[in-house]
This record gives sequence, C-alpha cells and structure tokens, in this order.
Amino acid sequence: MRRNERESDVTRAVRSTLCAILAATALSPLAAQNMSAQGPLSNDGPARIFEVKGKGFLRNGQPHQVISGEMHYTRIPRAYWRDRLRKAKAMGLNTITTYSFWNAHEPRPGVYDFSGQNDIVAFIRDAQAEGLDVILRPGPYVCAEWELGGYPSWLLKDRKLVLRSIDPQYTAAVDRWLMRLGQEVKPLLLKNGGPIVAVQLENEYGAFGSDQTYLRGLEASYKRAGFADGILFTSNQGGDLAKGSLPNLPSIVNFGSGGAQSSVAKLEAYRPDGLRMVGEYWAGWFDKWGEEHHETDGKKEAEEMAYMLKRGYSISLYMVHGGTTFGWMNGADSHTGKDYHPDTTSYDYDAPIDEAGNPRYKYGLIAAAIAEVTGKPAAPTPAPTVATTFPVSPVRRSASLWDNLPAPVRAAQPKTFEELDQNFGYVLYRVAVPAGPAQTLALKGMHSYAQVYLNKALVGTLDRRLDQETVELPARAKPATLDILVENTGRVNYSHAIRTEQAGLTGAVTLAGQPLTDWQMFRLPMDNLSSLKLSAKPCSGPCFYEAEMTVSQPGDTYLDMRGAHKGQLWLNDHNLGRFWSIGPVHTLYTPAPWLKAGANRVLFFDLTGDASDRLTTVAKLIYGKVTNHREAQ
Repeated sequence: MRRNERESDVTRAVRSTLCAILAATALSPLAAQNMSAQGPLSNDGPARIFEVKGKGFLRNGQPHQVISGEMHYTRIPRAYWRDRLRKAKAMGLNTITTYSFWNAHEPRPGVYDFSGQNDIVAFIRDAQAEGLDVILRPGPYVCAEWELGGYPSWLLKDRKLVLRSIDPQYTAAVDRWLMRLGQEVKPLLLKNGGPIVAVQLENEYGAFGSDQTYLRGLEASYKRAGFADGILFTSNQGGDLAKGSLPNLPSIVNFGSGGAQSSVAKLEAYRPDGLRMVGEYWAGWFDKWGEEHHETDGKKEAEEMAYMLKRGYSISLYMVHGGTTFGWMNGADSHTGKDYHPDTTSYDYDAPIDEAGNPRYKYGLIAAAIAEVTGKPAAPTPAPTVATTFPVSPVRRSASLWDNLPAPVRAAQPKTFEELDQNFGYVLYRVAVPAGPAQTLALKGMHSYAQVYLNKALVGTLDRRLDQETVELPARAKPATLDILVENTGRVNYSHAIRTEQAGLTGAVTLAGQPLTDWQMFRLPMDNLSSLKLSAKPCSGPCFYEAEMTVSQPGDTYLDMRGAHKGQLWLNDHNLGRFWSIGPVHTLYTPAPWLKAGANRVLFFDLTGDASDRLTTVAKLIYGKVTNHREAQ
C-alpha cells in the first residue's frame, strides 16, 4: 500500500475517534482552568514569567500547557535546524526540549567545542526565533541512545572513578563541566531574556539509584552554574518516581504509547497536588543492530495525546524528530551489563518527523489531536522534501589497514581505549605467540567487536552482542604474530553498566589459560585520514575504499550500504556514521547541505572488504524486518 493511501485511511479513523473522545469526556478541572475565560492556550509573544502554579504552569500570569517535542542539535545538520523547528511548531508545539551532550562538547579534558553541529547556543536561539520556548536537559547523564549516555569516555580512564555517584573525583568533573556549559547557556535562561523556561535535573535517576545525597549534590552544582534560577524539575518512569525525585522540586513522568492511563495515575498517586506533566512520551522507538526496525501506532499515540491534553497535562514528545546519530556517537542498550545491544546510526525513532525531516502519517494525526484540544486550527502538514539519487562510481582507490598503521604504543598488558587517550574508532592489539597446537584464545571483557588474525590471516570474529569472548587459534608450526582488531561499537548508555564501559581489551587476555604479555597497540581513531596511502591496487580484508558521487544539484539522498559489510563512512569532510550488513537499517542519510555540485568524495572503511564492495544511492530509507512491539525499557 502506498504511504498516502495509508495516511488517508488512518487520518479518517483517528479524526472520528478523537471526536468521539472529546464529545464523551468532560474537561478535567485543570483543563477547564486552562481553557477558561482567557481563551485557548497560546504561545503568543515571548515569555517573561514562567512558573508552576498548583498542577499546571503560568506563562506571563496566564494558565499554560507546555506542548513540546524533543530534538537534538547534534543529530540534525545545522543547515536544517530552522526547518525542523518550523515543522515542529506547525504540528502545534509551543516548546522544544533538548539535551546537552557533554562528550560532544568536551572531547578531551578541558578542551571545549561549541561550534558547528555543537553550537547549542545557536540552536536555542533558532528555537527562540521560531517562537518556541525551550526545556533544557543538561544531564550530565542523558541516556538518549547516545555514546555512554553523554559522558566523555575519558572519565573512565581511572577505573576507580564512579559515574552517577558522590565520588569526589566524579562530582568535581561534573561541576567543572556544568560551570562551563553555564557560560554558554545562562544568557538564554528566561530571566535573562532567553527562551529556556525550565531545566531538568539529572535524567530518570530513579531507574538507576535512589541516593538523595547524590541528587542534592547535583542540584547544588546546577545552582552554582546558574541553572536553578527558574523552574527545576526531575523526570522518571512511573515506577521510579519516589526513587528519582526530590521533595522540593516538581516531579514528572516518562512512558511510551499505550501507557498513558496507568502512568499518569502513578504520577497523580505520588504527587496528588503536583505538576501534571509528561516529560517523555515515547512516540516511537529506537533501533539496534541485528534486531528489528520499530514502527509504533500513530493512531494510538494521537488518541493518548488527546487524552492527556484534555486532563490538563503538559507533554513533551520523545522524539518529535529523531534525526541521525552521525559519526561514532551511537550508544548501546544493556539492562544486566552482560547483554549488549548497540544502536544504529539512524535515529529515525519512527517519530512524527522522519530522519530526513519529512512528516510521516502520525504527524497529521498528532497535529489534529493537539488542534482539537487547544482550539487552535491545525496548520497544513508541510510538504515532504523529495529525495533524489546520484550516481556513485565503482571503488577507484583503496588502502589496506595493514599498510597504514601508526607508530605503536608498547606495554606489558593491553591498554583500553581510554588508557590510550582514544575515544572512538579501533585499536589494533599485537603480540607474539609461540609455536604450538590449536589452543583457545580468551579475551575477557572484550568491548565490543573484534577480528582476530594470525600472521594477518583472519581466524575468528568475536561479537559482544553474542556474548563471545573466546576463539580457537589454529596450530602453529613456528612463532606467529597475533593481531586483534577491536572496534568500539558504542558504549552502553543505560543501567549500571555505564560504570565499566571501557572500550577495547578491558580484561585478561590468555592463550590456553596463560597470559600473553609484551603488547603493541596501534591507535586508530580515524579522525584524520588525510595521510592514507590509497592506490588503484585491489584490497581485501580491513580496507579503506574511495569512490565518487557525482551531484548535479545537491539534494537529500541515502547511501545504500547493502554492497558493503561493516564499518564507517565519510562523505567529503563529514563522518556519516556506521554501517553493518546485519541491519535493520541499510541506508545512511546523506543531507543536501553536506553535498556540493560536481564530484563528492566517498570514503569508507570495511572490516571485511573485498572486490564486491559497491555503493549506490536510493531515495528512501531501507529497512529489514519490522516490529510494532516496543520492548520494555
């Protein structure tokens, strides 16, 4: 069935359902207050005063419902920020929610980056220019399916440091970061004429712990950084409200579609007279490598939006637009610390606005729900941007990883990425092994994907997703060189596992139970590939490949990665992200602003490349298996 036919059917169904709901349900006291003599809620004019009053908000002294949606500046090409913000506002939103990402802004201790894609100030000012308020979530922990939940990996270099705790070493680093972030965003707080009307303390802490001393200490850090001058609140899932809240701060609830009635009931039971707000309403879900693509029920989400808004709830959709986790920044899900589910480059999230910024069918349904309740006519659904295709040449030049190794670091035992002062990419670990029979090589705590070579011949692959830590080495008639190429596939961003998310070889390495010593380690962050020795000679194994995309006029497109295996891709100067043939996403979003008319360089690294590697472009996302079930968080 074509998408427009699907939209038409679902739109008619939800409009009928919404009308029935609205006709049959009386306004709650809070909703009645919000729709009282002052007329429909509005976002006309900038906010000057914003406060919590009873169960709701007052904006410039008038009752106000926050109708927000989350989007992240780092996941949207900067040239498209205003476009995505306008589309969010056209859907009926009056507020944008965003995290700040510590590891994007402080890649090395004391080295800060607030430029380009990381210019959070420009993003917030763009929201203000579009007439939107902003809710800021500074973390420092943000989850967000983002690398290590937003923490910079250099925190893990000292294994004694304890994340999300009152460890003095940790809290000192957090305090320094928040003070530096405050220098950027404090002028954007409401009291200073900016659009930031509220700030979230921590992020779903109740799912992690219940240490009130920790939360109090973080609240004090927020105050020192200037983040607590207005509304400060906590947000947690329904079962964690008591563990993750502070008695002096508003507490709001997070949940996904299908959970509205039970979750708001939990919030109302916990704080009978407290603020009625949903901090994250998951209108979609994220994808993980080797699993299924998620598509959730937009009709149900529109119905629940209407239900919550009628009860006077303020709401923030997570996500209104997911975008793309460019580069190396995807996180990984884990609940026990043993399970490992790395997230895909695409963060489409099945959100109302898709990865490329186009409204999908649920956009119109949710817009209609908002319009029905607020009394504001829904704006026309924005027209989609038509994606195009461009020819991509066959591979023209290539380079073997073996011929492009840097000088090694030497140590008796393997060092982690963090101990090598490396955040992302790969590390090649090399050690001599004696002659001997076939034996078991054990890599305790291998994080997170490894290819094992004897004399540069591949003899095994280990995948943390599959709980693999051993491989059988074949018999050796004479001493041999053992190489272990380890990829950081994305550090876990959820659960207590974040505290032990060092990357690389993090534990003992043994052969037949005996430790291997005297290692060489080759750092491969792949952050500067200008010195690659490319040639027309064919390459197989771990190789870099160069092709050319010819662009007549820049337009959005997608690189179809089904002709490659596993690795990373760069377009001109932009790291588009990871690809992996196991799916469920088989395309890399390629935005028009990152293309130029004429020849565009495409460079990709493939762990198991060969002469068959070939890329093309397509005009839409390509998914593998699809599920309509969102697993419990």
